[in-house]
Amino acid sequence: MAISSLPQMDRFFLTDAGLETDILFNKGIDLPYFSSVTLFTSDESLGVLEAYYRDFLDLARRMGTGLVLESATWRASPDWAGPLGFSPDELDRLNGAAIELLTGLRSEYADVPTVISGCLGPRGDGYDPGKIMSVAEAEAYHAHQAGVLAAAGVDMVAAITMTNVPEAVGIANAAKALGLPVAISFTVETDGRLPTGGLLSEGVAAVDAATGAYPAYYMINCAHPTHFDGALDDGAVWTARIGGVRANASCLSHAELDAMTELDIGDPVDLADRHRALIARFPHIKVVGGCCGTDLRHVAAIAEACLV
Repeated sequence: MAISSLPQMDRFFLTDAGLETDILFNKGIDLPYFSSVTLFTSDESLGVLEAYYRDFLDLARRMGTGLVLESATWRASPDWAGPLGFSPDELDRLNGAAIELLTGLRSEYADVPTVISGCLGPRGDGYDPGKIMSVAEAEAYHAHQAGVLAAAGVDMVAAITMTNVPEAVGIANAAKALGLPVAISFTVETDGRLPTGGLLSEGVAAVDAATGAYPAYYMINCAHPTHFDGALDDGAVWTARIGGVRANASCLSHAELDAMTELDIGDPVDLADRHRALIARFPHIKVVGGCCGTDLRHVAAIAEACLV
């Protein structure tokens, strides 16, 4: 699927919610190292994951939207094989199984416009950039998982919860080498800046400059709208590149969320209202869903607020 043919570039698409927090806190299933790919190791947990996706397909069908089906592979890149107790080949097979599940669901829900997105998470922590790789190191590292997902038949890949520019550029380059469309999703702190301290605008501009503007679009995820509303410049060229938002339910900072033992689901109605205002300001934002703390309730409220 070429970049120009991604249907979410031209019409409203939903995506899912905070998969890992929903499964862990609401469904009561343990996720070692916050890795949802482990759900493929038992029929019972796989059934829970399939039901999770069906809920969002049913929502998209009811609302008359498309759906980006994001694979459960955010923490399934090579470095995580050992900690998760898998061999590299086993982890590759689980990545493939994650796409196989989505392909089957798309066939079943043929009336719902669906894009299968292979999810690539950061090599390290989603909140803390830690040791920052060079662009070349990032491309070499992420190329393996991207290649596995490409071979499994994804329509695109999405780099979710990017904390720094070199890793984002490396993933974009890996996707480009495979001829795959890619969305780059940065996370921001409560001040609207990247975890490295740079401006979101600078991050988008830097990735575009380094890759010939290869990403199909950019997203913001794992932050509450109050964290990034003020960082978005009306009428700016870089802001026009923001095509999607997957917000957190909570207004808390990354550090506060990391220390919590209970889920903060925030206020779904307020979150939906903030999305309606955001879409009114930036109608080019076509992909909306949720991140940490959100579930079907939040995404349904957002869809209803934005599509009325």
